[in-house]
Amino acid sequence: MDHTNHVRLAAVELTPAVLEGATVYGADDHKVGKVDHVHGEGAGSTVIIDVGGFLGIGAKPVAVPLTDLDFMRDEDGDVHAVTSWTKDQLKEMPEHRH
Repeated sequence: MDHTNHVRLAAVELTPAVLEGATVYGADDHKVGKVDHVHGEGAGSTVIIDVGGFLGIGAKPVAVPLTDLDFMRDEDGDVHAVTSWTKDQLKEMPEHRH
């Protein structure tokens, strides 16, 4: 996916209501997971990404700092994120527990 024309989200848009459900693309520009939920608001937030699995079954939740993700909207207005993490790196992280 070419992200060059996608509009970056403003700081005020970085809320759980906007970010939850967003697809996350990794360093290789492949889908690595989806945002399950967000702890906190603003730059100090932690984003929980469901990695792996199939149709949401067997996915592993991992926590990453919001600052590791670049959230944007595509031409259709859909929110997604880009990160420098690969799917394998995310899978190696400890599982997030509530």
